[in-house]
Amino acid sequence: MPEITVYTRRFCSYCTAAKSLLQSNGYEFVEVNLDQDPDLAVRIVEKSGQRTVPQIFVGETSVGGFQELHAAISNGDFADLAGAD
Repeated sequence: MPEITVYTRRFCSYCTAAKSLLQSNGYEFVEVNLDQDPDLAVRIVEKSGQRTVPQIFVGETSVGGFQELHAAISNGDFADLAGAD
């Protein structure tokens, strides 16, 4: 199963919601807070094409933010991407 990475910032309600959604669906993930690393934040914007957080990646594939994650979990695409059985 590819690693799930959630890029977040403090005090972000969508970040909290994304982490809760992943946890409630049994997904383990790595959280990376972008507040203390502006260079990483720039690289994530370049990698994802998105300026908002959270940014969720499965391996090197960008899922998007909370709304995209919610839709992907709801329609089963996330399970396919994450390699879940």
